[in-house]
Amino acid sequence: MRPNLDIALLNLNPGSIGVLQWGLVLLSSLAFILLSPLAKNTEQFFKAQVNHKAPNTFMLMGSLVISWIFAKSITNAANLGLAYGLVGGVAYAAYYLSFIVAGYVIYQMRTKGGFTSIHQFLTTRFGKGAMFLFSVLIAIRLFNEVWSNTMVIGSYFGEIGSLPYYSSILVFTVLTLVYALKGGLSSSIFTDAIQMVLFAVLLFVVLGTIFSSENNFTTATVITSGEWKWEMGLNLLLAAVLQSFSYPFHDPVLTDRGFISKPKTTLKAFLWAGLVGGLCIILFSIIGIYAQHQNMEGQAAVQVAKAFGAIILLVINFIMITSAASTLDSTFSSFSKLATLDLNLGTSLSFGRWAMVIIAVLGTLPIFMDAEILSATTISGTMVIGLTPVFVLWKKKVSTTNYYLSVIGGLVFGFLLVFGVFPNALIFTHGKYADLLWVNFWGILVCFLLYLIPLWRRK
Repeated sequence: MRPNLDIALLNLNPGSIGVLQWGLVLLSSLAFILLSPLAKNTEQFFKAQVNHKAPNTFMLMGSLVISWIFAKSITNAANLGLAYGLVGGVAYAAYYLSFIVAGYVIYQMRTKGGFTSIHQFLTTRFGKGAMFLFSVLIAIRLFNEVWSNTMVIGSYFGEIGSLPYYSSILVFTVLTLVYALKGGLSSSIFTDAIQMVLFAVLLFVVLGTIFSSENNFTTATVITSGEWKWEMGLNLLLAAVLQSFSYPFHDPVLTDRGFISKPKTTLKAFLWAGLVGGLCIILFSIIGIYAQHQNMEGQAAVQVAKAFGAIILLVINFIMITSAASTLDSTFSSFSKLATLDLNLGTSLSFGRWAMVIIAVLGTLPIFMDAEILSATTISGTMVIGLTPVFVLWKKKVSTTNYYLSVIGGLVFGFLLVFGVFPNALIFTHGKYADLLWVNFWGILVCFLLYLIPLWRRK
């Protein structure tokens, strides 16, 4: 009976596939709504404390990984595999060095500095104004996370601007919001564990299908794909390494999880998350490498899914749903904590839940706008390189002026990159992402100087 089932699935028409896609969204979301724990106090809702117990290493690691393997991220990984082969996948995986950097710094801040949150550290060292500027940056980041992930989901249901596109985004967002409202960070971490297992199983189903296909695609094909040249992905690889020393600290989805379990448990979880997350990205880039091997064009994951028929299309679609849901519920939880605990705008569970509703609505509105408006709202990784000395040199006690000079300096370099006005004379490699690499290199160097020069002058 199984071969007949496979043939039937492969011959499904687009309408039937659409029905199955809707089924995946509805059934998975309803399951999470039913299974998610109900938070009855702020410890459960904001800190994922269940029966006075914090998440263990495995739960925390899984939550960190799946929260960062979001729909847009794995789409990028596949596309970079298509463009640059294995080098593209490794380059994108280099961003997962962020976990190792953040894990070590947060461990030191907690055990040697006694800090209980990033916001407490900034307020103590640099004042409320510095903390507020930082909060604005991460609020924009969270706002972007909503529409950037749900738009990927919408693209699997219909063309941009179509009714299926908009309706799938709205339904998916509302259903994810419901279980996030139920348990806050407790729900997020609980469902993340399930989503991580689902992601791993589905990814290996896709990879197993690719390697078992009769297209001479082997591990040797993967290893030899791409060239280790500047224009073939090395620019991006080094840029990712540089950004990893600041990028994680403007992502509350990551840093919030750094303060909820014991320091040693947290450090282990972050180190494992860096290794596992990076490996997952490289493995997903194999989908793009296969697309390159078959001379496909366009969105790698979509083209490979179409090539293998309805079954793999649904599996990849479910991977996107799983990864987007994990990021979305984490985004809602982090914004709720930001508004309630970090900014002290409220103290109750109801306020925290209303904050989730607000970010869900505000973050969904941009899908009805054009691409230029969306780009204008994005805080890029380059724009936050001014945070590098702030956290790498967190032990060094400096003035508020040092902080503002560095953070604003990073923003300036970010805008130089966005508007394409960085001097070509300071770019020493060629090819795509060369400007990204050298803007980050010079920008980080300048930010360190801005952070330390006022200190040297006082001496």
